[in-house]
Amino acid sequence: MKNKKIAALAALVFGILACFSAVRGDETLPLDLATRHSGVDWPIFLGPTRDSKSPETGLTAPWSAAGPRIVWQRELGTSYGIGSVSRGRFFQFDRYDDVERLSVLNAETGELLWKFEYPTAYEDSLGYNNGPRTSPIIEGDRVYIYGAEGKLHCLQISTQKLLWKVDLNKKFAVVQNFFGVGSSPVIFGDLLLVMVGGSPPESHNFGRFDLDRVVGNDSCVVALNKRTGEVVYHISDDLASYASLTWAQIGDRPYAFAFARAGLLAFQPETGVIDFQFPWRARIRDSVNASTPVIVGDEVFISETYGPGSALLKVKTGGYDIVWQDDEKKRDKSMQTHWNTAIHHQGYLYGSSGRHSNNAELRCVDWKTGKVMWSVAGLSRSSLLYADGHFVCLSEDGVLRLIKANPEKYELVSEVNLLQAAKPGQRERPLLKYPAWAAPILSHGLMYVRGDDRLVCLEVIPEK
Repeated sequence: MKNKKIAALAALVFGILACFSAVRGDETLPLDLATRHSGVDWPIFLGPTRDSKSPETGLTAPWSAAGPRIVWQRELGTSYGIGSVSRGRFFQFDRYDDVERLSVLNAETGELLWKFEYPTAYEDSLGYNNGPRTSPIIEGDRVYIYGAEGKLHCLQISTQKLLWKVDLNKKFAVVQNFFGVGSSPVIFGDLLLVMVGGSPPESHNFGRFDLDRVVGNDSCVVALNKRTGEVVYHISDDLASYASLTWAQIGDRPYAFAFARAGLLAFQPETGVIDFQFPWRARIRDSVNASTPVIVGDEVFISETYGPGSALLKVKTGGYDIVWQDDEKKRDKSMQTHWNTAIHHQGYLYGSSGRHSNNAELRCVDWKTGKVMWSVAGLSRSSLLYADGHFVCLSEDGVLRLIKANPEKYELVSEVNLLQAAKPGQRERPLLKYPAWAAPILSHGLMYVRGDDRLVCLEVIPEK
C-alpha cells in the first residue's frame, strides 16, 4: 500500500510538472491574481494530470440542501466546453453572434478582465449549437484556443496580444465532420499536439451524408511548435474524432494517444513515429469516438457508445496486447462512454455508459476484467469529477450529485438542483439547463460547472 501511495504521488507530481516543464526562465509569468492559496490550477482539459482527478482535499460532504455556496455566476455564449484556470484567472471560450470569444475572468469573482475575439462562420451540419467544443490550454504566459471550424490561436496572457494563429482546416483541407472540431490539443515539451484530420481534393465533393466516403491525408495528428505555430510533423491517414489527445510516460519513454475516427493511434510525441493503430469504431456511418483514452501504468482504456464498447490494451515495445475487450456480438457491454471520459480510481473505472438519455447508466467497472461492479439507471447521461474520495456527478439535466467512491455499491451522499433566485410571485428556476455536457472542474477549492447558457462557481472546499 505504501509503494502504491508513493507511485501515485510521483505520478501526480510528474503530471503537474509536465504541464509547465517547458516554461523557460526568460519568460515572465503573468501576475498571480489568486487569493486562495491552497489547491492547484486546472490549466488544461481534464486537469493537471489529464484524468479529471483533483488532488485537493477538505471537500465539504454532505452538501447542504441548497447545495454548495454559490460564489458567482455568469451567463455564457454558445458553446459546450468548460473553461480552464491558471494564476487566478478563468478562461472561457464561447461564441457570441458571429465571433468566437475568449473571455478571461477573475477566477474568484467572475469579473471580466479582458477578451479576445475573431470572426466565425461555422454552422453545425446536424443542427447542434455553433459554438466551440474545446477547452483553452494554458501554459505559463500563453493560452491556446481551438475553434469549431479549426482556427487555432495563441495569445500572450500578460499583454493580451495575439502571438500567432493558423487555420488548420484550411491548411490541411479538412472536410467538416458531423460536429466540427471537438478535440482539445495537448502540450508536450515544445510541441502542441492537435487532432486535425485533413483530406485529399477528391474527398471534398461529398455531402454530410457521404462522410463515410471521406478519406484522410497524413494529417490526423499535427504537431506545431507551440511558440511559433509552425508545423513540425503530421501523421496518419485517419480522420479526426472528438476525443482529446493525451500522453503519459510508459516505461522508459513517453507515449501519445489519439482516439481518432477509426480507432486508437499510439505514437512517439517527440517525432511522430507511429507505434501502433488499434481499430475501434462502430460500423454505422453516424458513429463517433469522443471519449479521451484513460491511461494507468502501461495500460490504455478506450470506450465508445455506438457499437463495440470498450477495450483495455497493454502497451509493449512495438505494439500492444489486448487485456480485455467487449464482445462485438453481445448486446451488453462493460462500458459505453459517449462524450464523457471515465475515471480510474484504485483499480476501478467509474463513468456514464449509454448513448441516449433514457438508457444511460452510471457504472463502476473492474479495470482488469471489465466486470460491472454496479450500475445505476435514471441519472441520464452524466460527467464526473473526482476529488477527496468522492465523485461529483453532473447529469445533463443540470442535477449535481456527490457520490462516494465505492466499488461495492452506489453510495449517494448529496443531490441538488441549483436554483436561480426568483422575483416575488415567480417560481424558482434551475441555474443549469440542458445540455449540461461539460464535466465539472475544481481549482483552489472552487468548483466550476456549466449548463447550456450559464457558468456557476461553487465553494466546495472552504479556504483555511
